Amino acid sequence: MRHLPPIAAGLLAALSASPVAQGQSAAGANIAEDIGSWRLGCVVDRMTDRPTCELRHKDWVERPSGSPGLALEILWRDGRALPAVTARNLSLDGAMRGVLALTGSAQIRFDTNPMAEMPCALEGRSLICAPRAADAARLSEELSRARRVLIRMAGMGASGSEPAELPLTDSRAAAER
Repeated sequence: MRHLPPIAAGLLAALSASPVAQGQSAAGANIAEDIGSWRLGCVVDRMTDRPTCELRHKDWVERPSGSPGLALEILWRDGRALPAVTARNLSLDGAMRGVLALTGSAQIRFDTNPMAEMPCALEGRSLICAPRAADAARLSEELSRARRVLIRMAGMGASGSEPAELPLTDSRAAAER
């Protein structure tokens, strides 16, 4: 390796510490990383310099089609990595997803373990179906070691009766990341 002039070495050091060199765009934008069957996506808020991250399964529970899609996510709540079914950034056009918040739940089953109901609620502009407190520890543990998950939406506004099946890999590593 050849020796750099002091000014070039200084610029190189400054650039290597910059957000752009660490995976962010110059606008403070997007960072994405695949971990097994999961995708970690983060956006840095340009006003606060705080990242907002989502850890979402690569496959959809229900693909977007005129309204936001339903995704399986891992949320960090009460010190645990929990499964959740989400529809993010709802608009008035996606109002049917809001109906699920009032009447619906997500049914979830890891491998051959018993099914659990996760009630849905609106959080800001997002629909979040997350475990009840009584099921949180069990579902967190099952998520970390499961090889597949079945998910079906129940209630008014739900689309079908056949559950979506998603393969799971590296869930523990993704949650730890």
